[in-house]
Amino acid sequence: MSNCTIYEAIYKANEKMLDKEVCFDGSNRKTYAELFEDVERLAGALQAMGVQKGDHIAVSLPNWYEFYIVFLAIVKSGATIVPFNTAYKIDEIHYILQNSRAKAFFTTAENARKLESVKQSFQTLEHIVLVRETDQEKLTLEKLLHQELSFIKPNIEPSEDDVAIILYTSGTTGAPKGAMLTHSNVLYNAVAMKNALRVTSLDVVLIPVPLFHVFGIVAGSLVTLIASARIVLMEKYNAQEALHLIETELVTIHHGVPTMFILELNHPNFVNYNLTSLRTGIIAAAPCPVEIIQQILYKMHCNILVAYGLSETSPAVTVSDWEDSDIQRSETVGLVIKGTELRIVDDKRNELPRNNVGEIAVKGPGVMKGYFNDLQRTKEVLTEDGWFYTGDLATLDEEGYVRIIGRKKEMIIRGGYNIYPREIEEIFYQHPAVLEVAVVGLPDTVLGEVVCAAILVKDKATVQEEELLNFVQENVATYKCPTKIVILDEFPVTASGKIQKVELQKKLRKQLQTELR
Repeated sequence: MSNCTIYEAIYKANEKMLDKEVCFDGSNRKTYAELFEDVERLAGALQAMGVQKGDHIAVSLPNWYEFYIVFLAIVKSGATIVPFNTAYKIDEIHYILQNSRAKAFFTTAENARKLESVKQSFQTLEHIVLVRETDQEKLTLEKLLHQELSFIKPNIEPSEDDVAIILYTSGTTGAPKGAMLTHSNVLYNAVAMKNALRVTSLDVVLIPVPLFHVFGIVAGSLVTLIASARIVLMEKYNAQEALHLIETELVTIHHGVPTMFILELNHPNFVNYNLTSLRTGIIAAAPCPVEIIQQILYKMHCNILVAYGLSETSPAVTVSDWEDSDIQRSETVGLVIKGTELRIVDDKRNELPRNNVGEIAVKGPGVMKGYFNDLQRTKEVLTEDGWFYTGDLATLDEEGYVRIIGRKKEMIIRGGYNIYPREIEEIFYQHPAVLEVAVVGLPDTVLGEVVCAAILVKDKATVQEEELLNFVQENVATYKCPTKIVILDEFPVTASGKIQKVELQKKLRKQLQTELR
C-alpha cells in the first residue's frame, strides 16, 4: 500500500473481485463493481460542480452504503472529507461547516432543514446535497449519480501525503478540533490492523460503530475494503439486532466499543443465538473492563483483540495479539504497532522508567499533520520532531505491553492523593449486579475532590448503594473508596459509545449539590 492513495489502494485490492458483495446495510446489497461505478459517476459530478483538489467536503450520514460512495468519490477527486456526527444540533453543524471551510455538504434532509435559518451565513458553502431524498427541487445524490456526463479525469491526482480526512474531536475540553489525516496516515494504520486481525476476503465484518468516527471509517471500513472482505453495517446500534446479524450474515469479525459487548453479553436472549461464525474483532474507543474481555473470549468464543488509539493517530497505536495470554489480553492494550514509537513521560515530557505511570507520547506514520486552522493547539500536543502527546495515562512494562490508567484530565486528586478512576471501575465490574460503571471526581471544600461512582445495574438485578460500597471497600485502599455511589438508568454517551464523563460530572454535581461540601 506504499505510495498509494485511499481509492487507488481499494481499487487495486478489488479489481479482480468486482462480482463480490461489498456491503449490506440493512436496505442495500451492493457489489464492488457497483460501488466503483457509483464512485466514478459521483467523482465526475463533483468535478463538474467545481470541486478541486484540496477542497473540503462535509459529510453527515448514518451507516448507509451511500457513505462509501461519497467518501471514495471525494478522496478520488483529491478533495478532503470532513465527516461528523449525524446527531449534532444546529450550532455544532454550523461550527464545523464554518471552521472546516466546507465547499459542499452531503447530508440527510433533516440536517439540511436545520440549516435553513443560517444558510446565508456560510462563507464557503456552495452546495448542500441530500442523500436518500427524492425532492425534485433540491440537489440530491441520486441526481448526481444519474447525470449524463463522463468521468472527468483530475488535472492533478491526489498524492499519499495530501490530507484525506479531517476528523473533528469530541471537544470535551473546548471547541472541537479538526485532526488532519493524510492518505498515507490512514492506509498505514489500516494495513497494520488488517495484519493484526489476519483479515481475508472470506471475512464478514460487522460495523456497529459510526462511519463518521475514526473507528468506523478506518479500523472498520478501510481494513475491510483493502482485504476484499464484506461489510455489514448497522444504522443504529441495538444489541439484539447485532446478535441477529452475526447469526444470519455469518459475521466473522465483530468490532465494537465495550458498552456494545456488555449489552450483548447481558441480553436476555443471548444464549439463543448461534455466534459460532465469530472469529475475532477489535474492542476499542473506551477502556474495557477485564471481566468483559474474558466473557467475550469464553462466552462469545470470539478471539477479540484490544486496541488503543485516537483520532489524531489514525487511530490505532497498540493492539493485542492472538498469542497473548489471558492476562495480557484482558489487562493491557497490547504492544505498539509496527513502525510506531511509544514512550511514557512525566509532566515535563521526560521519559520515565518502565512500570511508572505517565502520559503516552506517540511518534509514527499514523500521527496527524496537525489540527486544521489551529496552530496554537497543534503546538500544544505535537512537537516539530513528530511526537504527539495524547493526554492519556499509562504504564509500559518490560515486555512492551501498555496498561491504560485513564485520561490525564480525569485523574482525581483527593487530599493530595492521586486516584485513577479505571482502577476503581475494574473492582465494581467484579460485582455480579453491575452492568456498567463510571467513576468521576466531584468538588469538595476540604479534600479538593471526592470519588463518586455512577452505576448501571443489570436487568432484574437488585442491589443497594451500601452493598456496593462494602464490596469495593474490601478491595481498595480507604482513600480510593467512593464517597458517593449513585445508581442511574443511563449514562450520557457519545455517538461512538464512550461515556461522556464531563457531562456525567455536571449531572451528578447538580443531583448531589445539597450533599456536597
